This record gives sequence, C-alpha cells and structure tokens, in this order.
Amino acid sequence: MSERSLEKRDKPLLSCRGLWKVYGGARKRSNFSFKTSDLDALRATGAEAAVCDASLDLQRGEILVVMGLSGSGKSTLIRCLSRLVEPSHGTVVFEGKDFLQASRAETIAIRRHRMGMVFQHFALLPHRTVLENVAFPLEMQGVRREQRFARARETIALVGLAERENYYPRSLSGGQQQRVGIARSLVVQPELWFLDEPFSALDPLIRREMQDEFLKLQSRLKKSILFVTHDFDEAIRLADRIILMNEGRIVQTGTPEEIVLSPKTAYVREFTRDVAREKVISVRSVMERGSKAVGKGASVSQDVTLANVAAQVLSSEQPCTVVDAQGRAVGSLSRTALLKVMFA
Repeated sequence: MSERSLEKRDKPLLSCRGLWKVYGGARKRSNFSFKTSDLDALRATGAEAAVCDASLDLQRGEILVVMGLSGSGKSTLIRCLSRLVEPSHGTVVFEGKDFLQASRAETIAIRRHRMGMVFQHFALLPHRTVLENVAFPLEMQGVRREQRFARARETIALVGLAERENYYPRSLSGGQQQRVGIARSLVVQPELWFLDEPFSALDPLIRREMQDEFLKLQSRLKKSILFVTHDFDEAIRLADRIILMNEGRIVQTGTPEEIVLSPKTAYVREFTRDVAREKVISVRSVMERGSKAVGKGASVSQDVTLANVAAQVLSSEQPCTVVDAQGRAVGSLSRTALLKVMFA
C-alpha cells in the first residue's frame, strides 16, 4: 500500500447514513421499519436488501475501497451513492447538500460536471477515435469543439496515450482501452471518482501496470475515490481505507492493517486469512520501541510495510534501526520479529 497521508477535514466530500436498497415485496414492506435493520423481518415481506443500513464517509483526497464477495452489495452501494440506482431509504450528502433531494436535472448536471465513473466494461464508442471518445463528455456539456479537444488531448497525455489519439478502440489493447475509459471520466475534472472493478477484466500483468498508473495519477490529481474490487491484493495496494461488505451490510471499515490485525467478525477473519501480512503490516506495528531498543543495523522507516524492508532486515546481522518521518531513531526491527509476522 502506498504511504499517503490524508489531510484531515471537518466535513467529508461524500457521506451516507442508514442507506438501504430493497427489491421486491413493495406492498407488504410498507409497514417495515428500516430503523430495525432486521433482515428476517424484511424477507418475511418477500423483499431482499441489496444494501442494508450502510453508513460511510469519504474524505477529500481519499481512496476508499469497497470490498466483498460477489453479491455482497458493493456495486449497488456505489450506484446508490451516485443515484444511478435510487436508494429505498437513508440519506446521501454530497458537498454538504442532500443529494437525494436534487431534481433529475440537478442530478444529471452533478454527474456530468462533478463526478467521474469508470466501470469494468469500457463501453467505448467504436466509431469514434480515442480523442473523440475522451472528448465525448465535454460534447454532452456543450463545450466548443476546439476547447473540448484541447482538454481531451491534455487528459490523453496524462494517461500515456498521446500517440494513440487518432486510433480507434479496435486498434487498442485491453489496457489501452481502459486508459481511454479513465481519461474519458477524468476529462470533466470531477471532484468525486467512482471506479467499479475497473481492472478486473485485464490480464494480471496489465492489471498490475494499470494499478501503478492509477497510483501515479492519484499522486498528481488527489481525487476523492470510491473504488470497488473483490481482490484484496488490489485493495491493499490502492486503499487508504477499506470497507468490507457481506450480504448488503458494511461489516468493517478501517485501514488494510487494521482490518487484517483486528478483524471484528468471523467473516472478516476468514476473508483476510490468506492475505500476505507483510504487505499490510507496517514496521511501527511490530518494532521494539524506545531509545534503548535502537538497533545497530541499517535504518528503515516506521511508516513502510514489512514487505518493503524484508530483504534489508533479513540480510542484516544486527536488528535494523527504525526511524520516524524526521529521521529520529525510535526503535528496532529484528529478523525474529519479521519472521514471526511473515509465518504467523
């Protein structure tokens, strides 16, 4: 996972409270109280909850990854937050305003100007070039041709496809097509970015490359992102925080390290059982602390994961010195402590 620090804000960019999406049983469930969160009572009406009593906050500049098995409700959740699907109950607040009270015209305007969306299927227009595909959202906004093409060229260069702007989608690889989809969603310069399994259809090597490119983009653009995936390794690489869902409910929210080290339910514990712990756990969590514990080996940062320093620690005859962000020695990390985590 990248070492990104979040700027603390008083108010999140996007939040929801008590959000539900229920299908079926329309007549019988009129008497159902959403405040009870009783799924058995809801199912007795012939209805099913795709999202059940969900609450979350997305901070500005944060990558919040939504995880869960197939059918857990993660995609439905972000569609409710963007109002591609209308929630059955609850509140959604975007930039301090009740998004669910926005009119249809206001909702469309917000999606066109303030939100970007990327999905698993690229949905590129086959009869349009890369440049025309990327400029398409601006065309829908009524932006003049010269202006929209100029901004599209800037965005295409940002995703590394400057030499492909006159190509058609059929001439591009899967990874290149996904870059076009990303550029198309970024060209409107959104405040909020929804990405639903954007890399899952790609081959493993291309998927890794796209994750790298995504992190480079985020380091420059500092977008507020809701990212859906079922791949824990992908979540670990990308997330500032993770939301884990099961049967429509949010069962735990936290940093990757918090979720792996302190699972709140048996489901979370099982879900994270096979995670490579050294990729998640930071040096600070396992180091021996205090000035008397300072090692004699080479120095390592307390803020990086164990995977980043494993080779260095294992090759050192002495425990490595752990330093903070200011370079001050705050403890040590030994081979033994590292191996205990790696092979726990």
